[in-house]
Amino acid sequence: MNIECIMFKPMPFNISHKTRRNIFRIIPFGVIWLVVGTLFLFSESVATGNQNRNPDTDITLTVPIFIFASLAVFIVGIVMGIIEMIILERRFSRYSLTKKIIYKSLIYIGFIIVIIGITYPIAASMELGIPITSGEIWDKASLFFWSLTFVSTIVQTSFSIFLCLVYSAVSENLGQHVLFNFFTGKYHQPVVEERIFLFMDLTSSTAIAEQLGHYTYFGLLDLFYTSMSDAIIDHQGEVYEYIGDEVIVTWPLKKGVRNGNCIKCFYAIKKAMKSKEGKFMDRYGIFPHFKGDIHVGEVTTGEIGALKKEIVFTGDVMNTTARIQWLCKTYGSDLLVSGELRELFIDREDIQFIERDESELRGKKKLIKVYECKLN
Repeated sequence: MNIECIMFKPMPFNISHKTRRNIFRIIPFGVIWLVVGTLFLFSESVATGNQNRNPDTDITLTVPIFIFASLAVFIVGIVMGIIEMIILERRFSRYSLTKKIIYKSLIYIGFIIVIIGITYPIAASMELGIPITSGEIWDKASLFFWSLTFVSTIVQTSFSIFLCLVYSAVSENLGQHVLFNFFTGKYHQPVVEERIFLFMDLTSSTAIAEQLGHYTYFGLLDLFYTSMSDAIIDHQGEVYEYIGDEVIVTWPLKKGVRNGNCIKCFYAIKKAMKSKEGKFMDRYGIFPHFKGDIHVGEVTTGEIGALKKEIVFTGDVMNTTARIQWLCKTYGSDLLVSGELRELFIDREDIQFIERDESELRGKKKLIKVYECKLN
């Protein structure tokens, strides 16, 4: 079964791409909890011969209780994913990986103890067939919380928490698309595909770096990249690389063309940056400007590297896109697109293309046609 197809097929609901992305990042938390919980239940059942050797504290595993436990751990995983992605991820973004795991684990273990306090009496009620309000249920729960079974449960759930936090950290650093491509092996063998690339470069970056100093300049770059993240997500882009003061965003051909994503993304980033102008001025006394260019073409995509694996794109389209960027200064344009990309938007009325002279790119013998691009 193709995991990528399951995780990234279009959803039938009218929801934002950011919400959709969060959903796809949260689902693996539930899967991790379900798989780990099922494995532990199965191993314990095999080890005890499916016999309850501690009836005073343990719950006898029956089919209804197994279904209840599986559903409960999956929901707990989903709730953990929601807490992690929506609440804690940004709050702990400045911490090292070790501190993140330690601090978050303590928070989640406290959360799990509360969940066990809720679910254990329900499971005990199902096992004994008596109301949850019965004193016998709460006597058993009291014994459970002081038993080795409770300690074992905390150890098991801590393992699930650890796996989820590792997944969260890897996903945050590699990017969700890259992570799933590694897992599914999509690019384990080189693949030839059509892609669109948007190169964006900070204007006068050398002068800004000299003015601010490299440490403060690093903070400006961080805010610069953070400010554009929602616009990239909303327009289905994938960040390929951050290279100093430059960022490269890419789309598979269909996603980039759909709704004018690749072009509208640039102007959405402009708008997002403008909304942060006050923050830039307060922190750095500078509001950075940037220019961009977009090109489309065939690339070979695959995993590469010996000591460190990466998914990379190779092809003339990468070199051409980088060189078109130099023409932005020549024409005084914020955004230039290649003639090949222009051909993909012939019938669109919401995007204006202004033809420029054919230009010779540095290191290229063939002239290339470029267009200045604006939204109507």
